[in-house]
Amino acid sequence: MSEAARPQDLERYRARRDFARTPEPDGRTPEDRAGALRFVVQKHAARRLHWDFRLEWNGVLLSWAVTRGPSADPSARRLAVRTEDHPIDYAGFEGTIPKGEYGGGTVMLWDRGTWEALDDVNKGLSEGRLKFRLEGERMRGGWMLVRLKPRAGDKGENWLLIKEHDAHERPGPEGLVEAHVTSVESGRRMEEIAEGRRPRQRRKAAALPRFRPLQLARLVPAAPDGPDWLHETKFDGYRCLAALADGKVRLHTRSGLDWTDKFGALVPDLARLAVGRALIDGEVIAPGEASGAFSELQARLKTRGALAFMAFDLLALDDEDLTGLPLLERKARLESLLEGETGAIHYSTHIRGHGPEVHERMCAAGQEGIISKRVEAPYSGTRNGDWLKVKCVLRQEFVICGWKASDKPGRPFASLVMGSYETGRLTYRGAVGSGFDARIFRELTPLLAGRARATSPFGHVPEGAEGARWLRPDLVAEVTFTELTRDGHIRHGVFAGLRDDKPARDVRLEAPEDALADDAAPPKPPARAPRAPREGRTNEDPMPQADNEVRVAGIRISNPDRRIYERPAVTKREVAEHYEALGPRMLPFLRDRPVSLVRCPDGAAGECFFQKHRTRGMPSAIRTVKVETKSGPEDYITLPDVPALVGAAQMGALEFHIWGSRNRRLKRPDRMVFDLDPDEGLDFARVREAAAELRVRLDDLGLPAVPMLSGGKGVHVIVPLKPAAEWESVKFFTRALSTLLAEEAPDRYTAAMAKAGRKGRIFIDWLRNDRGSTAVAPYSLRARPGATVATPITWDELARARSAGDWTIRSIRERLEGPCPLSEARPVTLGRTVIGRLERLVTQSKEGT
Repeated sequence: MSEAARPQDLERYRARRDFARTPEPDGRTPEDRAGALRFVVQKHAARRLHWDFRLEWNGVLLSWAVTRGPSADPSARRLAVRTEDHPIDYAGFEGTIPKGEYGGGTVMLWDRGTWEALDDVNKGLSEGRLKFRLEGERMRGGWMLVRLKPRAGDKGENWLLIKEHDAHERPGPEGLVEAHVTSVESGRRMEEIAEGRRPRQRRKAAALPRFRPLQLARLVPAAPDGPDWLHETKFDGYRCLAALADGKVRLHTRSGLDWTDKFGALVPDLARLAVGRALIDGEVIAPGEASGAFSELQARLKTRGALAFMAFDLLALDDEDLTGLPLLERKARLESLLEGETGAIHYSTHIRGHGPEVHERMCAAGQEGIISKRVEAPYSGTRNGDWLKVKCVLRQEFVICGWKASDKPGRPFASLVMGSYETGRLTYRGAVGSGFDARIFRELTPLLAGRARATSPFGHVPEGAEGARWLRPDLVAEVTFTELTRDGHIRHGVFAGLRDDKPARDVRLEAPEDALADDAAPPKPPARAPRAPREGRTNEDPMPQADNEVRVAGIRISNPDRRIYERPAVTKREVAEHYEALGPRMLPFLRDRPVSLVRCPDGAAGECFFQKHRTRGMPSAIRTVKVETKSGPEDYITLPDVPALVGAAQMGALEFHIWGSRNRRLKRPDRMVFDLDPDEGLDFARVREAAAELRVRLDDLGLPAVPMLSGGKGVHVIVPLKPAAEWESVKFFTRALSTLLAEEAPDRYTAAMAKAGRKGRIFIDWLRNDRGSTAVAPYSLRARPGATVATPITWDELARARSAGDWTIRSIRERLEGPCPLSEARPVTLGRTVIGRLERLVTQSKEGT
């Protein structure tokens, strides 16, 4: 048990309190705690106002009194006086301590959440420097506690609470405490807690507006012109009617299904809109660069990722029905409602007039098309020609009726057989064989297996569908295509994703029509009330239950759609999948070694830090190895398998840096690394030349080497070794050879670490070859723009390489079909013969022969 968690510390807590008078917990019934460590901040109006900052550790709450409250400004250093440890159940305490009792005054639960240590906690407490990350409702990101040197007259331990530089820092030293003056638990202010008022409750909310049929658009071949029409972007998402009432939210699909749970990422921002009751018509899309990608939207729905709501019409506001007003007036009211900061809720802008030109520009920009609307039209909830859709590409829903087998390994099917319902009968529409990736194959395979049937759902086997495996026709796919053949079959179809907001029976071929044609009969309301998603749906249900989480290699990935790289746009899920796919390539070089992680919790562009010790809260797949250090044995991280790699990625790890020796023989390295690090501005051709020259020298010494593009600026030249020589021998050899090259060509190379001597030269970094030093692991991502990957290559490939970042997360899997050059290299012995050859070279160089 640590010094911070001795039993007498809680006895000190109890000795100061009379639990017959104070409502504070006595802590005699310890909580059975597992999982992430908690932290809590309690605003405490005792003799002097302060904020009590508490971290759960070893069964108690380590406690500091922060006199002016936490600050998210890294320039503000808050005095934090260490106080006695508190029991774990104190984390839920809010109320008033009676006057005369120790700490008498009002206590508010000001913040709470989880925390994670970034280094050894006991060591940090002992040495007076503790770094950690917080995931609270108000305090987030990296923080640090630093103990001050004691001064004469100090009555306690004085520390400083400091915010680290990261994406969660905010300017202004008082910003946090001034912005948040109510309890995270009860919503009360300090004076309301002191007065004993009940926790705040919302007044009884008004009833949510009921679903009503949506206005639908006719497909037409050309955009209308003139000022009577306005034109909006045709979004590639799910139509959604948002019903709001005093903070309550219900989200309907176009057919009236309740998808509030599925669109749950939008609920907080919609609930914050300053509105009593409202009905808002819009489209749910995937935000950011992929906002036009329906497949990206589907992925986010499955993983509870970020969504955006593009609002384009307002049907009701408070108790006023707006559907009879002209469109322009409804849109003006909607724009006014959404003014200011609305998070994921956005107003859909429009252009009045110039329809053909707007359509042409949208198509040139790669958009799906436009929606044209009559500016004076009311909202009828029908397809009456007041709204028109003009597409840039042909795209619509089809019913999946079967599949054709593939002869390619790893591909579960070659194509999907499609159909549509025309006059109540299922009609064959051909097959779609492109648009599938590994994720879509994983999603579709079990869905197809669960719908197998023996006979064709068309009542016969259509020409061209011979040999198909047939399915119950209740899955709906969105497909883009160039045209329909004379037989009505899809040409050049591309699978865009599944749609579960439309029953298969409603899927019929959509053909362009005259914009002024008479309207068809208005759609009938649903025959039964829409049902919310629930457990235990059958395959006949039109809407499957949304997945609540993403797992990669068996590891749960939290916030899978968080953007980790901006260019290209790479999510946390894709990083985890990279290490799942590349794991078998990486592990021969990485397993059974001490590993240092480069963790970037806020993405590659945010603050990153090295971590070599395992901390609580890490996935159990991440293991440790005992390493003797100057200060005694320490447990270092080691990663035995793919789940461990993915588990590290779940914790925000982007880079993996490895020791040059294995866990069982830490004293004897099995690799030698020369890191060729060019000065800023040097052309990569200079690095290629340096690597080639180093290769020749190593070959002459009997040490064949393999180049690796570092993913950064330079090249690593790696010599696999038999673990025979000790570290001192490897260090001596690499330093001597690097110094020799630098002395022979001082205008091109330096072996000195000082940056002042590197100008215009390449630093031959031999320092990777010391016990405890690390180098980036083969196939590791780099925390750099472009999501580059450290990649072993052949010498012929190096001669053609354009940069150290030629291979990225998007392209690296192309290499998986071929062998790894580093795996094929045979280890050699760094023995007396090799070292003798180098000594003779050094002597000859000094003698000038």
